[in-house]
This record gives sequence, C-alpha cells and structure tokens, in this order.
Amino acid sequence: MPKKRALVTGASRGLGRAIAARFARDGFVVSGTATSAEGAARIAADLAKISSDNQGLVLDLAQVASIDKLGQMLKEQDQMPDVLVANAGITDDDLVLRMKTEQWQRVLDVNLTGTFLLCRLVLRAMMKQRWGRILLLGSVVGHTGNVGQANYAAAKAGLAALGRSLALEFASRTITVNTLAPGFIQTDMTANLDERMRNHMLAQIPLHRYGTVEEVAAAASFLVSDEASYITGQVLHINGGMYMN
Repeated sequence: MPKKRALVTGASRGLGRAIAARFARDGFVVSGTATSAEGAARIAADLAKISSDNQGLVLDLAQVASIDKLGQMLKEQDQMPDVLVANAGITDDDLVLRMKTEQWQRVLDVNLTGTFLLCRLVLRAMMKQRWGRILLLGSVVGHTGNVGQANYAAAKAGLAALGRSLALEFASRTITVNTLAPGFIQTDMTANLDERMRNHMLAQIPLHRYGTVEEVAAAASFLVSDEASYITGQVLHINGGMYMN
C-alpha cells in the first residue's frame, strides 16, 4: 500500500519543523514548505535524515502566484497531499490605534486568505479519493484576544471558523478538518524573551511551564490518524490550562 502524502507549511522551524519530522517518522511522505529556497533546502536536509522521499518546497502565502505554482507542480508530479497541515503564518504587532492598514491586511492576507486558498487547492484531490485530513494551526489568542495583536488574533479566530465550515462541507467525502490552538510553546521566540516577560507569561499558565513543539506535533499526529476519524470541526487547545473552553 503506498504511503500517504502530507504537506506541512512553515516547516523550516518551530512547530512546523516538529510536525513535519513527526509525520515523517509516522510513515508519511512529507513535503515541507518555506518562503525561501534556502529554507526549503534546510527542510529537505532535515527530513532526509528520516527518509529520502521527503522534500522541501518554496511557498509564499502572501503571493497567489506562489500558491498556484505549488499546486500546479504537485498536480503534475502526482504529489497532491492526503494530509494538509496549514501552519505557516506571520505576525506584525502593534496597538490598534498605531496599526497601519497595511499591517492589518498583510497578516490577514497571509494567515487567513492564504490558508483558505491552500485548502481550496488540495480539496479537489481529497474529494476525488474520498479521504483527506486538514489541520489548521490556530492560536490561543484567537479565542482570548491579545493586546497588540488584533490582526493576528482576528486571523486565528477566522481559521477556527474556516475549519468548522470546511468540516461541514466535506464530511460526506470522509475529509476531516480540525484546528490546533497552541498557547505558549517553547520555541526560539520564547527562548529570547527576558526573564520578566517569561515570568509574566508563566504566571498565566496553571501547569506553570511552556508546552513543547513535540507535544503539539503529537496532537497533530493523532488528529490526522485513523484513530481520530470521528473527530471533525473541532478546536484542540494545547495551552497548559491558560484557556479552558
């Protein structure tokens, strides 16, 4: 039986890198994306340590042409994914009264519109084979809001709603769509915070620690597995108890 294919966006670092590696170890043929050729090469090198049939690809969600080019390549090479993990995203923070329209629009364009276009791109093949998994990477701030992140929070809240809508539209084709909403996860970004900010963030977490990228990857692995075939349209919060739905 041929291996299933997974497409993981934003796979050059952080959560995306951990999810891509976990999926490769789970037996998927993984295509990980980055916005640059250098990033794609790093992904390919990382994943080659697990299996030689994995690859790194270039994708810029801010550019419709880049999304279309990726889709055409995957179709021509018969590599359309069975599983999509839409992890890639950006931040451009500021208080609302200081936030430029361009800041708002760029974050929405990449994090929400780009993800929508990518989902639409892969869904036809999933419909044809009557099976698929889509996993959207949201955030706890999409449910709590966050000072200085109105654009990012709005985009992440939109992803949860997009996921529920897709789940309803495609359930009849055995395609499940869920959203992961991580809280504070130990990454390069959190490692560079000063001690005062780290203590402030930790005080909001009942488990009093950051999550790990491996814990998020484990949840992603479960949600795209056959064991999770009856779970769709859901938001799974991974935040140590800082937000309880």
